[in-house]
Amino acid sequence: MTDSDLLEAIARLPTVSQPTPSPSGDALAFIWDETGRNELYLRDLATDEVTQISDGELPRSAALPLLWSPDGERVYYHRDEGGDEQYDLCAADREGTHETLVTLDGQNRLLDTYGDDLLFTSTASGQMNLHWYRGETGETEQVTDRERPVFGASVSPDGDRLAAYQVSDESLDGYEAVVSARDGGDARQLDLGDVDSETMVEDWHPEGDRVLVEDDATGKSRVGVFALDDDSVRWLSAGDRPEHAVAFTPDGTRVVAIRKRDAAIVPVVYDLAEGESREFDLPLGVTRPGALMSLCDPFVDDDELVLTHQTAAARPEVVRYDLATDTAETVHPAAYGDLDPDTFVEATYHTYESEDGLEIGGLLYEPDRDGDEPAPAIVDVHGGPHWQSMRRFNVVVQFLATQGYTVFRPNYRGSTGRGREFKLAVRGDWGGMEQADIAAAGRWLAAREGVDADRIAVAGASYGGYSAYSQLVQYPDLWDTVVARVGITDLHALYEEDMPHFKTILQQQMGDPEENHDLWRDRSPVEHVEHAEAPLCIIHGVNDPRCPISQSRLFREALEDERGWTAGEEFEYNELDEEGHGSGDQEQKIRTFELLGAFLDERL
Repeated sequence: MTDSDLLEAIARLPTVSQPTPSPSGDALAFIWDETGRNELYLRDLATDEVTQISDGELPRSAALPLLWSPDGERVYYHRDEGGDEQYDLCAADREGTHETLVTLDGQNRLLDTYGDDLLFTSTASGQMNLHWYRGETGETEQVTDRERPVFGASVSPDGDRLAAYQVSDESLDGYEAVVSARDGGDARQLDLGDVDSETMVEDWHPEGDRVLVEDDATGKSRVGVFALDDDSVRWLSAGDRPEHAVAFTPDGTRVVAIRKRDAAIVPVVYDLAEGESREFDLPLGVTRPGALMSLCDPFVDDDELVLTHQTAAARPEVVRYDLATDTAETVHPAAYGDLDPDTFVEATYHTYESEDGLEIGGLLYEPDRDGDEPAPAIVDVHGGPHWQSMRRFNVVVQFLATQGYTVFRPNYRGSTGRGREFKLAVRGDWGGMEQADIAAAGRWLAAREGVDADRIAVAGASYGGYSAYSQLVQYPDLWDTVVARVGITDLHALYEEDMPHFKTILQQQMGDPEENHDLWRDRSPVEHVEHAEAPLCIIHGVNDPRCPISQSRLFREALEDERGWTAGEEFEYNELDEEGHGSGDQEQKIRTFELLGAFLDERL
């Protein structure tokens, strides 16, 4: 197989996500891109018959949840035009008849259902707030009217109350959990954590008297059950590893959570009567309900639930897990096409010291080498910054590894998975010590046996793209080439163009843009283009609403005007039409791989 054929074969491997069982447990709704783009499918769990019920309506990103109507007759989903993340909310019945329900001008995201009504967040009024869609009338109504965003909520079993989490009015660092009436009235904040801790509420107990919560006030996120009658909380997590709440089992006897350790996500079940817990019996990787950016209701019945499972070298599959027997059955197998699964490279976990002595962890992918020739290497930087590189199948990293590149993925300070202090270390310091961590990763990689120290690149997307630009201007002698995808270059310009909830996040991260004006300018890579040395490749989607295309255009202009560089010579500049912040479309993946592969082959 030629390199070109391999590139296309990897890009066209279909990926399954968001498996969501129907209320009766007879069917599974899920997203799959077998046709080349994300579509909505149903699987009959008795016969395993699979039916496609959409035709191009779904967003290019598969990170958004699916919801079933309580009667199990319809599936609610998001529709996105052009990848700009301004979602409409839609419904499809089991025969594939579709109806558009919510077309508010803004970003609309599904949260929960009650009867024929939908609870969702929307930026239609400016900030992200809660709204209802009334199925009987087809009308929408706003529930909350906050200056700071509401990110999640669920409806009580009786439909009379909401449990939500939102950015605190008192501290931009804090999230607070609130229970209110269905219309948003009689709201009360749950007595949890402190003003700066991240407190969230994820699910209602079937009896409606308790809610499932999480909080990181002790240093690592832990899971607990909060009793609404006396404001008491029973903490379930030991507190040694970060854990996040998923849901009560339908019978209310157990709680499922996810635990983060050594770049893995491991499901855990807590027995509320016995006080015992255990991890699911599955290979170490990333195992969870829904997708990486959102959860879904995973339960088929009281004992069984569905999850996506993957490892660094094994592609995602859907498994049906039995809590009574701790056994797993594959419902939707991983797809490899004509490729041998052994094509892909397993990751190993390593640690190294940053320049101030702080220990940083990361994942290393080392492909087999022909002979003794050292391999070129790439430091691949994750986005966020509050995110982490995990033991999941990353198609871009695997593409690079199959091309012979050694890849290292550091979890720099600011990453999740190591607790509150490590995560918050980047606040007020974007472009600071986390960039020292990334630079130290490059030096660690260069010193590794089998790596060519004269051929090392840094690459990343989103905040990883910001990091790539920052490395270009802060550590110009360290890297042999740099790749920035959908990156950030000018913090003030980003703030002016971003959606309201992203503006809140920017304030949370770097303070007020005017009060901290000099810091915002200093930490904007566009201010320092005179230091750029390494060849640079810029790739950006023109419809990106999070990191707008203007971010790359500003940097291009600065390189041309202030550095005297010419696109196509000292640097490569690529805009992707009809593309947003990221895409599951196979044609777009092929195009990105071609640009990335050609640039690295030439420059590295």
